[in-house]
Amino acid sequence: MKRIQAILSLDMDNIPANFQEILTHEKEVVAQWKEEGFLEHLFLRQNKNGAVLIFKDIDEEKAKELMQKLPLYQLKKSVEYLNLIQQF
Repeated sequence: MKRIQAILSLDMDNIPANFQEILTHEKEVVAQWKEEGFLEHLFLRQNKNGAVLIFKDIDEEKAKELMQKLPLYQLKKSVEYLNLIQQF
């Protein structure tokens, strides 16, 4: 089964005053994606400067399109995409 891993790094030097509001909206978007079935996992990075998202059954272009809709995407420092193949 095909997976796309997106590694989002945030620009922690430029966090806006409404960061908590952005996080609330982020959680809503992620919950919707999980319900729709194309987001398998979301992991916060240990130092809390970003996240790792695992998408399933979509291609990299679709993953990029979805990532741009994330509320935290506007605070991105960088995003890296990796195509993964699950080994059985």
